[in-house]
This record gives sequence, structure tokens and C-alpha cells, in this order.
Amino acid sequence: MGFIAIDVETANPDMASICQIGLARYEGGLLTEEWKSYIDPEDYFDDINISIHGIDESTVKGAPVLAQISQQLHGFLDNRVAVCHTHFDRVAIQQAFEKYRIRHPSCDWLDSARVARRAWGEFAWGGYGLYNVCAALGYEFKHHDALEDAKAAGHILLAAIVRSGLDIEGWIKRVRQPIDPDKTSSGAAIRRDGNPEGPLFGEVLVFTGALEIPRREAADMAARIGCQVGSGITKETTLLIVGDQDIKRLAGHAKSSKHRKAEKLITEGHAIRILRESDFKELAALSE
Repeated sequence: MGFIAIDVETANPDMASICQIGLARYEGGLLTEEWKSYIDPEDYFDDINISIHGIDESTVKGAPVLAQISQQLHGFLDNRVAVCHTHFDRVAIQQAFEKYRIRHPSCDWLDSARVARRAWGEFAWGGYGLYNVCAALGYEFKHHDALEDAKAAGHILLAAIVRSGLDIEGWIKRVRQPIDPDKTSSGAAIRRDGNPEGPLFGEVLVFTGALEIPRREAADMAARIGCQVGSGITKETTLLIVGDQDIKRLAGHAKSSKHRKAEKLITEGHAIRILRESDFKELAALSE
């Protein structure tokens, strides 16, 4: 069975603000087609996002909006297995299609990060980011280019298939099972330091701004999917969740102290992803 590997880059913390998409088609274990496009997100570009992927307003000038290439994306993804590394790209696709009131692609999603956590013991409980896994596999690529990242996710899945002997259908079933089938930590009580079987175990998450749901409920949600919930931004933080109202009101200008501190750490080389609350809730729903 073949599959489509996909990755996106976004213009700002709103995951619907896709500014680049990369797709790689694999058949019989071989890369058979590549496709990449810049996208006009019809939204502002945040300086932090630009510093990560190098895409700004001038880059996407004249590029299509998502609605103009939606049929092409459906052609790639419908009735296929779509592979991405963690569910962030899946959520971005879903939110962007919602933004334009377009039918979501009809595909089966497979998270290559969850695959890596089960295929290689050293990634079971941490260090399973795209760059780290590919470095261990000896696969070199240009990180934060959508097509390059998509192919990296595809390479991880192919390597896991070879290592395990499981085919794609087998991996779709395997990622729904405990990381170590001989141990059952998934039944443990919800902990603020994160469920170790959760798909985002190892992520250190902090909330800022006015959330629609109570902080306690949001923290429990994060812990269920594996995140350690912190009260302040540190060098260990990997996710900052910002209230939707703050994202819309501030439009990337005046930001909370946590937001500013996170951005400072990002500029110093720390891997922190900034998401709005709506995208976090969607990510949590897909991860459970």
C-alpha cells in the first residue's frame, strides 16, 4: 500500500495560516512524486514564524490561497493514508479547510512520531522530534521546508516498516496500542506530569492568556495526551498555548510576558511551538 507524506508551515500561531504545503507520494517503498506550493494565508506573518522557516509576505506574493488548490490537495489525499510527524500538520490542514468552508480530505492519518516511538526504544519516551529521529537514521534534510519535512516523515515510516516487518496497515493498528505492549501504563490516573503513553509525552506545555475552558480542565486535557503542564516559561518548555482572544486582539504585536519570553527562547535556539487554544483543543481531540 502506498501513502502520502505531508507537512505544512504556518504564518503565525493560528494553525489555519498555512503558508507552504509539501507532499510526497510513496508507492512500493519508493518516492514517486513530489509537490510543493507556497500559499497566501490571507493573514499576518509573525516574526517568530518567519525566523523558523524564512517565509514572509514577499515570498507568498502571487501564490494561490488554499481554496484555489483544494481540488489538487483532494486528488493527492482522498482515499489515501496521509503521514505526518505529530498531529500538528493534520490539525493545520483541518483548520485551514474549515476556514474556507472546504470539505476535509477523506484520508486515514498516520503519525510518524507515534511510529518512531514504537519502532525504536531510544525514542519511546522522548527525543522523537523529526530532526532527532532522522539524525539517528542518518537521513539529512532541510528542516522547516514543507516538502523536505514531508519526505523526512515518509523516510521514518519506511525505515520503521523495514525494521519491524509491519506494513502500513500493521502500523495503523500498532500506533493505537501501548508503546510497550507488555506494560499497561495507559490505565494510570491522569497526572499533571503527563500520561507516559500519551502521543505527546515529553512535551512541556504552558498556557497564557484568556482561555475559553477553565485552566484546570485544559491542564487535565494536556496531561491525558502526555504533556507535562508548567506554570511558567523555562528552557524546558516546548509548547505555549495562547488564548484565541489574545491571538486575534494582539495580531502579533503586544504579547503577554510568557509569550515574549517564549519568543526570546526561540530566537536563542530553543524548540518552542506556539499554538492558539482552538488548535490545542483540536490537537488534543485527535490525540486521544
